[in-house]
Amino acid sequence: MKKSISYWSFPGNLSLEQCFALAKKAGFEAIEVALPSGKDITLESKKEDLLKVRESAKKAGLELSSLASGLFWDFSLTAGDPKVREKAKDIARKMLEFASWLEVDTILVVPGAVNVFFNPGSETVPYDVAYERALQAMKELAPAAEKYRVNIGLENVWNKFLLSPLEMRDFIDKVNSPFVGAYFDVGNVLQTGFPEQWIRILGKRIRKVHLKDFRTAVGNVNGFVDLMEGDVDWPEVIKALREVGYDGYLTAEMMPVYKTISEALIYQTSQALDLILGRK
Repeated sequence: MKKSISYWSFPGNLSLEQCFALAKKAGFEAIEVALPSGKDITLESKKEDLLKVRESAKKAGLELSSLASGLFWDFSLTAGDPKVREKAKDIARKMLEFASWLEVDTILVVPGAVNVFFNPGSETVPYDVAYERALQAMKELAPAAEKYRVNIGLENVWNKFLLSPLEMRDFIDKVNSPFVGAYFDVGNVLQTGFPEQWIRILGKRIRKVHLKDFRTAVGNVNGFVDLMEGDVDWPEVIKALREVGYDGYLTAEMMPVYKTISEALIYQTSQALDLILGRK
């Protein structure tokens, strides 16, 4: 397994080139870029823009592990407005195209939401309706994923949707595409479950992995902490990943960014990953 870090772990005033340099210096082997990544990757980016990003990463000695986006919170695949759902699918298709230019094999997609916890004004979608809309969207997007040979990784997030590993497994199986799988986030399940159980149940469906840690006693978004400061059983998580044959990137998604000496978060996360992987 390789050490990767999310673009969202860096201060927003840094260019991708600066993020690449810092990630490499801190000991990471890869970085996950995002749509948007400041001014470097936007919805308006052209192929030449993405090729520059790819070459910049190579020049820094880094691989690009995946392409994520937070836009699916604003444009949900399960929204009541059909125009919003179409916009979400357009974003996913754009990400697949971008990923092909970046030579990235997986994009991160939030499959929809029953409710958005951090937006009190967001709509509440009936669970069964959200399920059918999300499933239909994935079936529509699967051909594009197959065309670009890029995986759609569905992330388990705090969306009050796909709340168990059994449901996530069955949802992916219903889509029935080798290019639709799970982008498994270790820390996101701590409030209601055990990541090692999710890993063993999802198995080969896991395309990529996000690492976060969480203190269950806090029980809300303030419970997310630095790696090894929460309640994740890291030896068991790594054991489970090895059991199911996962040997891809482990991408640390660390938020919020430190207010001062922000680069310390990058170095500390790299050191924690070395310990988690038994490299030190």
